[in-house]
Formats: sequence, C-alpha cells, structure tokens
Amino acid sequence: MTNSAIAAEVGRRIEQIRLERNIPQQVLAAEVGLTPKTYRSLVSGKGKFENIIAVLRVLGCLELVEQFIPGQVFSPIEQLKLKGKQRQRASGRGSAPDKKQDLDW
Repeated sequence: MTNSAIAAEVGRRIEQIRLERNIPQQVLAAEVGLTPKTYRSLVSGKGKFENIIAVLRVLGCLELVEQFIPGQVFSPIEQLKLKGKQRQRASGRGSAPDKKQDLDW
C-alpha cells in the first residue's frame, strides 16, 4: 500500500469508530477544536498526526497509538553497553530499508 492509501485507511477507521459511537462530525470536530472541513480532510487521509491523536483521545481510543507503535526496550546487554546513557542516534552501519542504491541519472 502507498503512504496515501494507508493514511486514507486510518481515516476510514477513525470515521467508523465515530459512527459506531453515534457522534456527529460537527460535535467531534468541535470537541477537538477543528472545523468540520478539517475533520473531513483528516478522515480522508490528509490530517495532521497531532489532530489524529486529538480525535482518538476524544473517541476514547488513545490506546490504539500504543498498539500502532509499541514502546521498545533495549536488551539488558545493550543497556550495559550504553552505561546508563540514553541512545541519541543510530550507529550508521547498514543502509536505510527499501532505499535504492542505484539512481538512474
């Protein structure tokens, strides 16, 4: 799926939750602090992530964010290597996933 298709699917699912809870778009948008037009844009896949979180909060579904990107804990050995320091950047070893190495210029 493309990024746009995934965003549209997230919006569709948010809209389904709203309908299941029988909350009018105008009411939900007002509770979040959005205009109805901005809310419609959000559910069509063009919303800001911060607004998506706000809508999920009002719908009582904020736990879905934790399921979306669960917290990760370093292994005990990795924590010993870091000596209590919090990791600030990646090692730089390896390449980025799904990145083309050959550019057809």
